[in-house]
Amino acid sequence: MNIEPDAAVLDDYRSLLGELGYLSLPRTLIELTGSDRASFLNNFCTNDVASLCPGQGCEAFITNVQGKILGHMLVFCGEDRLVADSVAGQEETIQPHLDRYLIREDVQLEDRSGEYVVYLLSGRQWPERLEPLLGTIPTSPLQHVTSELAGVKVNVRCVEMTMAPSLMLVCDRSVRSDLEVALNAASARVCGEKAFDMARIEAGWPQYGIDISDTNLPQEIGRDDQAISFTKGCYLGQETVARIDALGHVNWKLLGLQFSGVMIPQPGTELTFEDKIVGRVTSAAYSPCLAAPLALAYVRREHHTAGQQLQSKLGTATVVTLPAGGML
Repeated sequence: MNIEPDAAVLDDYRSLLGELGYLSLPRTLIELTGSDRASFLNNFCTNDVASLCPGQGCEAFITNVQGKILGHMLVFCGEDRLVADSVAGQEETIQPHLDRYLIREDVQLEDRSGEYVVYLLSGRQWPERLEPLLGTIPTSPLQHVTSELAGVKVNVRCVEMTMAPSLMLVCDRSVRSDLEVALNAASARVCGEKAFDMARIEAGWPQYGIDISDTNLPQEIGRDDQAISFTKGCYLGQETVARIDALGHVNWKLLGLQFSGVMIPQPGTELTFEDKIVGRVTSAAYSPCLAAPLALAYVRREHHTAGQQLQSKLGTATVVTLPAGGML
């Protein structure tokens, strides 16, 4: 794939980072209700869900008994429910996994993915354009509030999927067109997935099913601070996570790689050092910040240091720290 992005994609990217852009972001939304919902979910994920108060949220991995990742999710705590939010299609894994262990607990699991639509709103101009319309807007990561935009009831969630201030707006599917009209009236640009991929890779935001799979361990993703509590109580897979923590490292880790060539590396592209395979690309895009191809890739721990140079069929790949520096 050639390095040169389409002009329209670059315009979308500029909106998502520098101005105000939005796109529909299909998501899995599993709702948990019942008096035991927090303690129950806490038994299956890496972060401390039980300590959340209404209006707060956390990032977490759902792990199996071997400590491998079954899902990467954002958990939002409401007054009478929890919402486990993940990439589209994860309801086929997350809900059956949780339901398998549900015995006498007062917990109800419902897949709400088809009832709601989720939009990602990103750009440095949304506070001035939307705050007068929405009122109070959450600014702490994963804080959320219920509000109205042009008469449309929305749940507003602060997220960090790009390098710009970002929100998730969640509304009933029946009023999605009304919400889009309101966003367009605020001069928000409708953006495409290619621009979002560029922005999320620069921000180091991984996607389950692309950058993460059920072969990965939580510490391989490099989001320990955001998604793993090492002090919470027991949960399924904790022994493996704790063992890795005690060991002090994992053998592979998801990192950013800047490529010197003029082509975008494809998923699966091998990275070598002294003719040995030491890494593989999971996703990649052109980075306007770096003016070069940028990839997320799993790399052997001996080569994790920023500035480390590896080889590929597309040229030299240099380990870089994400989020990527600079702005267009």
